[in-house]
Amino acid sequence: MTKPDTAAVAKILQELAQRMELEDANPYRARAYSRAAENLSLTPIPLSEMIAQDRLQEIPGVGEALAAVITKIYQTGGHKSLEGMRGKIPAGVLDMLRIPGLRADRVRKLYTDLGIASVAQLEKAAQDGELEKARGFGAAFQAKVLQGIEMSRGPARRHIHRAAAALEQAHRQLSRQHPEWEMITPAGEFRRGCELIGPLSLVAVDPSLNDRSQILKKGDELSVHVSSRERYGITLLLATGSKAHLDALQTFARKKGYTLTSRGLAKNRRVVAQRTEEEIYESLGLAYIPPELRETGQEVKKAAAGKLGELVEANDIRGILHAHTDQSDGTDTLRTMAEAARERGYAYLGLTDHSQTAHYAGGLKAGEVIRQQAAVDKLNKKFGDEFHIFKGIESDILADGSLDYPEEILARFDLIVASVHSKFRMSKKEQTDRIVRAVKNPHTTILGHVTGRQLLRRPGYEVDMERILKACAKYGVAIEINAHPWRLDMDWRWCERGLELGCMFSIDPDAHSTDEIDNVQWGVLMARKGAVPQGGKTLRPALPHLL
Repeated sequence: MTKPDTAAVAKILQELAQRMELEDANPYRARAYSRAAENLSLTPIPLSEMIAQDRLQEIPGVGEALAAVITKIYQTGGHKSLEGMRGKIPAGVLDMLRIPGLRADRVRKLYTDLGIASVAQLEKAAQDGELEKARGFGAAFQAKVLQGIEMSRGPARRHIHRAAAALEQAHRQLSRQHPEWEMITPAGEFRRGCELIGPLSLVAVDPSLNDRSQILKKGDELSVHVSSRERYGITLLLATGSKAHLDALQTFARKKGYTLTSRGLAKNRRVVAQRTEEEIYESLGLAYIPPELRETGQEVKKAAAGKLGELVEANDIRGILHAHTDQSDGTDTLRTMAEAARERGYAYLGLTDHSQTAHYAGGLKAGEVIRQQAAVDKLNKKFGDEFHIFKGIESDILADGSLDYPEEILARFDLIVASVHSKFRMSKKEQTDRIVRAVKNPHTTILGHVTGRQLLRRPGYEVDMERILKACAKYGVAIEINAHPWRLDMDWRWCERGLELGCMFSIDPDAHSTDEIDNVQWGVLMARKGAVPQGGKTLRPALPHLL
């Protein structure tokens, strides 16, 4: 019998996980199988080698028991429980688990109560209003299902922080398998800072290669490009993309009498640049184009015109704004959050627990605000000049556009992040009017996560972004680049227009724990992708924020 490859084994593991979910089995076991399946699919080393060298437990999430399961599947091509499970639930039901917001218990109920056994059947039933026949599936659920089906179309994608973890895993395994390799570097969509990542890509130098390159592994999940030192630059450039950028670069090169191929940049068949990306751009008379900008092809024209500025960098961020503590829906105390920010080298923390209307998130009543601010004063006295906590709040923008406290409480805050957390289904004009009114409020400092989107979960509410950008510019309210990897909102595609209008941006982690302070890195990446430059305006005299 031909042994299954890594992808085939990972697929069986994932199917087992999904069927466990649908059978309402142990949810922890189902999640363990799912995590192991994902990490196995991203392993760059052949499965036969991993098993032969007894190294399966190096894969994150794979312990002794799962290693035995993976080995058995590899040896037999299947799993003893799978055939029985397949007889209970058709394969099409599993596809419904890909729909954002549709939990396994809902999928199971759709199948058992309504006999819906595929995404196509579910879509038709939702369109025809058939879902309301089952208890708990009303009009709002039907709309959500149709929305989720639309979002699920296309190739599978992952959040950027999960892509980072997967690439780190692959990097570790390759370094151990090939200790002679050098300069192992992420490429593809991850290196370009895309908010959602499809197939992953790594580039490495193999000193034994003689002026050539090759793809060691190419799959749906991970590709590994290996080159000689001489070809590292061109290999990295091509593996990073995007296609639109490379097409524009090749067109520009041809106009100047060059060709750009996998061998490098050549003139009259002689390679003139291949070792680094920098020398390739320089040979074409272009400034180096950062990977985050290589998306549409227009960046090549800007580089040729000398219009690329210096992009914001992580070390430009001097402090943290938009952070939650255990007094609302965070997990750590105010002091712990402040000390964690200080340990990372930041000069200040903008405290922004949820406001009173956000009862679902432990929103603070007026009296709790006053007590919290007294605690802030004590901590600031302790920190002295070394560190400062700003008294803030993430105020819900109410349905009429007002903020969530009376004037005397609003006046107590150093900063207010104003955010929409409810009534997402307002019309585009109503939602925009609501947000613009909040922006006009003199107490508003930052407009939080402007569209409310949650990547791979829900699209944003409809707004007139042009109106909102103009209002923020006019009233001196910064637009948040929310760095939480589930949000990354506002969309980087609007940054350039915001810059043209004179908008300020605030790169905020939306941290609900000390670990999430590090979300800032993803916000910086989005800002760079939106061509946000270094420096810029100060948010407010009391807030020495970078943008």
